[in-house]
Amino acid sequence: MTNQIDNQLLGKYVIVRTYSAGVFAGTLTTKSGNEVLLENARRLWRWQVPAGKSISLSAVAVDGIDHARSTIPNAVDLVWLEAIEIIPTTDAARTSIEGAPVCEQN
Repeated sequence: MTNQIDNQLLGKYVIVRTYSAGVFAGTLTTKSGNEVLLENARRLWRWQVPAGKSISLSAVAVDGIDHARSTIPNAVDLVWLEAIEIIPTTDAARTSIEGAPVCEQN
């Protein structure tokens, strides 16, 4: 069953909650056990969903983020993560996350 689920997620844009590196969104390219590789991954440093929606990651995966109230740095080409949660996104959520302005980091 695990391989079937893994195969359904490969190549999809997903949100990944990690053990110790926070939350990332990107295209899942490889999964082996809890280890995953994401391409074009953006860290969701701080996020809020559009007004009136839940602030859960499940809501982010469905509704996307509120750009004015979220902090999303530049994408990295590839990141290796230890995942504890993988959530496929809707097309609207993907567009929202990928289109978020890059935050200024100090």
